[in-house]
Amino acid sequence: MYLNKGAEQEYEKRHNELWPELESTLKAYGISNYSIFLEEGTNILFASYQCPTDFDENVLAKEKIVKKWWTFMSDIMSTNLDLSPKSKPLKQVFHLK
Repeated sequence: MYLNKGAEQEYEKRHNELWPELESTLKAYGISNYSIFLEEGTNILFASYQCPTDFDENVLAKEKIVKKWWTFMSDIMSTNLDLSPKSKPLKQVFHLK
């Protein structure tokens, strides 16, 4: 995901405000070990989480709190027309269990 320059502190503040409600929804979908990292300098946010093998991200995207998060962050991130954050999937090249 792509955070606007200078919005780092505001992103953390807003994320913390919505986190309790978002956390319960993510857990209901079986998501765990969720981390978000910021690459300073490029303002790229990298999110990583574990989820069930049958997890459907499109179903989660329909949740009220997810849409609320999108709207809440839309002025400080690059977004798509539906206000979802623009993101780029990464190709896994190595994994250690």
